[in-house]
Amino acid sequence: MMYRFTAFLVLFGTASTLCAQQVPADAAKVTPVELTVAHIEIKGQYSEGNGAGGLFSEAVETLGDALARLKKAAADDRLDAVVLHISSPHIGWAKLNELRGGIAKIRQKGRKVFAWMESADTKDYLLASACDQIILPESGMLMLPGLRAEISFYKNLFDMLAIQPEMLRVGEFKSAAEPYSRSEMSPAFREEMEAILDDYYRQIVEMVAESRKLTQDQVKTIIDTGLFSAEEAKKQGLIDHVAYEDHLSTLIKAGRPNTEIKQLKGYGKKKIDTDFSGFTGMAKMMNLLMGVEPSSFKSKNPKIAVVSAVGPIVSGVSQSGFFGDESMGSTTMIKAIRQARDDDSVKAVILRVDSPGGSALASDLMWHELETLDGKKPLIVSMGDVAASGGYYIAMGADRIFAEPGTLTGSIGVVGGKVALEKFFAKIGITTSVVQRGKNAGVLSTTKPWTDAERDAMQKMMNDIYAQFTQKAAAGRKMDYDKLEKLARGRVYTGTQALNLGLVDELGTLDDAIAYAKKAAKLDPDSKLERLNLPKPTSPFEALFGPIDPSVKLAHGMAATWLEGLPNDLAEQLRNLASYEILAREKVLTIMPFQLQVK
Repeated sequence: MMYRFTAFLVLFGTASTLCAQQVPADAAKVTPVELTVAHIEIKGQYSEGNGAGGLFSEAVETLGDALARLKKAAADDRLDAVVLHISSPHIGWAKLNELRGGIAKIRQKGRKVFAWMESADTKDYLLASACDQIILPESGMLMLPGLRAEISFYKNLFDMLAIQPEMLRVGEFKSAAEPYSRSEMSPAFREEMEAILDDYYRQIVEMVAESRKLTQDQVKTIIDTGLFSAEEAKKQGLIDHVAYEDHLSTLIKAGRPNTEIKQLKGYGKKKIDTDFSGFTGMAKMMNLLMGVEPSSFKSKNPKIAVVSAVGPIVSGVSQSGFFGDESMGSTTMIKAIRQARDDDSVKAVILRVDSPGGSALASDLMWHELETLDGKKPLIVSMGDVAASGGYYIAMGADRIFAEPGTLTGSIGVVGGKVALEKFFAKIGITTSVVQRGKNAGVLSTTKPWTDAERDAMQKMMNDIYAQFTQKAAAGRKMDYDKLEKLARGRVYTGTQALNLGLVDELGTLDDAIAYAKKAAKLDPDSKLERLNLPKPTSPFEALFGPIDPSVKLAHGMAATWLEGLPNDLAEQLRNLASYEILAREKVLTIMPFQLQVK
């Protein structure tokens, strides 16, 4: 009996020990799962170019920077989700498409993308609709009022001031002169605008319908309603949650209990080196202010050169403001093209165009320089928000042209003129005496309007330039001249329309153009080529005060900074007027007639 009892005690003790090992006292405490979430804010203008160099090169994010951050998030296996804070970015239709493509790549890797917005207009919402879920706060508003194009006309103002605009054009749709010579749209101008808005409207309806699983008729009804509170937007199926930003963690963790969020703020954003201590630091700061970058070994690895053709086209050097406003100078661009052409490590050239055009002369000089690539290296064009008039001129000789669906392009036409101030001067007590030799000596005068002979001479010259433009476009597009000329006449098209008409070859992003360039250069499509970005960024000094060039006004940079402090609509009007300062220097322009914004 004693033995059996002892055995029982041993067995009982063993059982107790086993229970203690299998069910620990702190069994309820389970280590939480950590979810890593990238936070990326989308805001600002997102210039297509390289922006300012040196000290402030990271202060203003370019489109390339934003896409690189999205691409990094797609490839980062640490990430479980991405929060995209959409903060009213000032983007066009092409940039919208590029950013939507970047979001799609993240989702393809199985990572959820959450769009957080305080309020949203059409472009904000179209960007957000590319995400898995859309969140607005209770006080937020969603505004989808449709499309409205507003073109300002200055004729009545000029009449009040006794200013006489003298404007000529070639092509009935070349309406760049209309704001100065008319008080409302011509029938041709209105026809052109109606067609563009029809295509943009179609794109909006299709994007929202596909992204939010709605019918196109439902989306059209939503647009006709236009303005929604956050709660109403949710009822309509336009957003997923009404919540504040600090509730995002709860939404991300939904369905995943016992989890914690590790949020990576400013994900992928380049860090600015602000250590300027000591003599070495001071020297570094001075170099950065002047745009002097540290010397580095010049790689001989295969490259693709991406030449950014951004802003109104002018003769001379390019200008770049601190806040992203740019102009494209023929001298700067020709230097960049030659660098890409003569560098043996560059296997193909991508011309990324975001320009409404400008100087006819500067456009032709750049076109000619690009023609020197023929037979040496593939030249592929990728069109951004705008590649019209002179912006199309420099693109038309490429081996292949990619446009975004919403790119504004075409506008193959010519406009020229001047503003005669004689009567305005008389109003304020200024009189002018004239002595001249030659029947047409007054053709460039800003005092008196043209005589009949001067007008005829100017029109003849513009007709000749138009003939050059259309003949080169027909040759570049391998199209019968009469067919091309009918598509020209100054008319502007969306990228989708241009594709259907044969003015571009394919709809696609910059990445699509790069992939095609690899194929054209007979390179491995999976190869990781280095990317050479040209032209080089301007220095912070030039961005703030203008180019270091005595022929260029130093007020440019400071004026651009001043414009940034004005309300958007007023600043845009002044920018539009300022762009025609080119006309004072270059009497014949290949420039787009308007800037189209969704409101």
